[in-house]
Amino acid sequence: MNVNFIQPLDLIDRKIVEALVGDARLPLKELAARAGLSSPACSERLRRLEERGVLTGYGADVELEALGYPLQAIVRVRPLPGMLHVVEKLIQETPEITEADKVTGDDCFICRMALRSMTDLDRILDRIAERAQTNTAMIKSTTVKRRLPPVV
Repeated sequence: MNVNFIQPLDLIDRKIVEALVGDARLPLKELAARAGLSSPACSERLRRLEERGVLTGYGADVELEALGYPLQAIVRVRPLPGMLHVVEKLIQETPEITEADKVTGDDCFICRMALRSMTDLDRILDRIAERAQTNTAMIKSTTVKRRLPPVV
């Protein structure tokens, strides 16, 4: 990641980023209009935002239930002594783990999982439990979807 934190975003860059966060599929012409630019100038701004590492990709929001994953869980993982790298690799290789953060504190990892059933949860946790302690919380609903903090 090559983010230049020293150079703040100007007002036009912030408008572009906010518009794309709201809808990554905005046509260039519409994006340029929202930013008050011509299409070529907007395209150049996009290129520079990508080069600076501000924009790292464009994506789609997908409803996990529609893909057959009606359950989600948050799992805190504390590797057993000497197992940190083994557990990290296991987390990376488990496709049902959709996000994982290495954190400070008592736990080393906090993972978000998409699950088809409780049986899937048991299967995954059984593999991890040989190398780490886990603490699981089932997600009932998502109060705040992943979002950016204010773009300044």
